[in-house]
Amino acid sequence: MTYDFDLFVIGAGSGGVRCARIAAAHGARVAVAENRHWGGTCVNLGCVPKKLMVQAAEYGDLARDSHGFGWDTRPGHHDWVALIAAKDHEIARLNGIYVSMLEKSGVTLFTGTARFEDAHTIAIGPGDLAPDAPVRRVTAARIVVATGSRPDLPDIPGIAHAISSDEAFHLKARPKRVCMVGGGYIGVEFAGIFQGLGSEVDLVYRQHLPLRGFDHDLRTALHEAIAGREIRQHAGRTPVAIHTHGGHYTVELDDGATIETDCVFFATGRSPNVGGLCLNHAGVAVTAGGRIVVDPVGETNVPGIFAIGDVTNRVNLTPVAIAEGHSLADRLFGQGHAREWSLATTPKAVFFSPPLASVGLTEAEAARDGAVDIYLARFTPMRHTLTGRARKTVMKLVVDQASQKVVGAHMLGDDAPEMMQGLAIAVTAGLTKHDFDRTVGIHPTSAEEFVTMRTRTRVTQRTSD
Repeated sequence: MTYDFDLFVIGAGSGGVRCARIAAAHGARVAVAENRHWGGTCVNLGCVPKKLMVQAAEYGDLARDSHGFGWDTRPGHHDWVALIAAKDHEIARLNGIYVSMLEKSGVTLFTGTARFEDAHTIAIGPGDLAPDAPVRRVTAARIVVATGSRPDLPDIPGIAHAISSDEAFHLKARPKRVCMVGGGYIGVEFAGIFQGLGSEVDLVYRQHLPLRGFDHDLRTALHEAIAGREIRQHAGRTPVAIHTHGGHYTVELDDGATIETDCVFFATGRSPNVGGLCLNHAGVAVTAGGRIVVDPVGETNVPGIFAIGDVTNRVNLTPVAIAEGHSLADRLFGQGHAREWSLATTPKAVFFSPPLASVGLTEAEAARDGAVDIYLARFTPMRHTLTGRARKTVMKLVVDQASQKVVGAHMLGDDAPEMMQGLAIAVTAGLTKHDFDRTVGIHPTSAEEFVTMRTRTRVTQRTSD
């Protein structure tokens, strides 16, 4: 059978765009459909605008910290409207770049909502970007679903008064008081953003420490850092209702306590964005939670239909979606020359202030495979010996005792994400503690601590699940 395209990608986020571009570079006839934002969540409602807002929030600290170095800088009044306008201008520029990259790669672009009619037929109809678009139908030999995820909101009384990260980037004014619900990446980062820009922040999360899944020592250090920023933490708590009082709200917690606030922001998880795809028309299997079921190479139960990125709800990070898209395009059209990626050692970062970053195994994870040696450093970074700010840097290496390989590296402190990218290479390469020890450090830096930790802090024996 002759198809209109060799590959049709639904969703022009980071993973979908990479998959389409690489496939086109291999000579495939490729098309992409996007309903809402060229560049996807990361560029428009995620990583990129969030990082810009984190950077904006840091300038107040820098002004105050300069006093310790002899400057008389004074924090001024922050203009929220100007920040949002500047952010929107940059995002629009990036949108154009994504469209240009696809067009220059020879990819055909469709603006509208794509849905399956069968395993090889896609209908593209009206969407957010093209509300009056006519319905068009195309066929493809292979189809990739790369539609990402969407925020979840719990079903509690008054939830209609809450916002998610989608709305947070477009608030017309900065709320004076924010109740942030969720102790994951988004909750922690936005708590820091709003507090840094001048809002009073309450952070509510179900666990006893923030950032479930990260190393325990770093979670403890982050808990202290959050408190140090005068963010009120309500650990082990869950909202059960939101009550409105004019333009203000009362958040009722499960222990009976209440929080008075001007904005209720839920960051309690995301779900695969599969609504409207009509996956059942193609016979694609999904879980009860909407996750598209795929094999290790991204193929669904229907031959020729694939899924990558957050829609599979595996490792929900932008660089992972990019790697999956690149690998899939290579595998399908690269004549057997697929690029190798080490997804098991994907580094991750949380852009609080100070930021946190990690690669490899936590202490608890590593101990499941055998005894581990732990090296831990905690110190005041040089900058803050003069600023007087009570801020600590925490660094940790997890070393497999039998092989002496460094299987995990973790840090909370200034520039942690920048350092962790380099450390991820070392952990991916399987370097040993001896390799770290024989590496000469750069002085004076915090980074040199990773190659000067000579004294083992403790040994953790093998544990069972």
